[in-house]
Amino acid sequence: QVQLVESGGGLVQAGGSLRLSCAAPRITFSVYAMGWYRQVPGKQRELVAQITHNSVTNYADSVKGRFTISRDNTKSTVYLQMNSLKAEDTAVYYCNANWRSGRLDYWGQGTQVTVSS
Repeated sequence: QVQLVESGGGLVQAGGSLRLSCAAPRITFSVYAMGWYRQVPGKQRELVAQITHNSVTNYADSVKGRFTISRDNTKSTVYLQMNSLKAEDTAVYYCNANWRSGRLDYWGQGTQVTVSS
C-alpha cells in the first residue's frame, strides 16, 4: 500500500515559518510530480505548489515569494518551506504524488497548519 507520510505542521504566529515534509518511500519517487494542496472547511482543496519530476516548480499566486517547494530524490521526500505565514494560510495541507497526469495518484493524510494573528 502506497503511503505518503506528512510531517511538520503545527501552530505558528503570523510572520513565522514552518517546513512541511512528505516522505514517499514506496513509490519510484523520482518519476512523480509532487504537490502540496490545502483545504479549509467548506472550501475545495486548492493547489499550493507543485514540482515536476525534473524540478520545474509552480505556485499559487497567494503564496508566491513566501513558499518554496523542493524535493530530495535520494530521500524520496518533498518539502514545503513556508515563510511570512499569514492567518489565511491556516488549512490542512496535503501531499500529492502524481504520475502521467493522474494515471497514478496518491495522497497523504494531511497535516494541520494554524497561523495565529
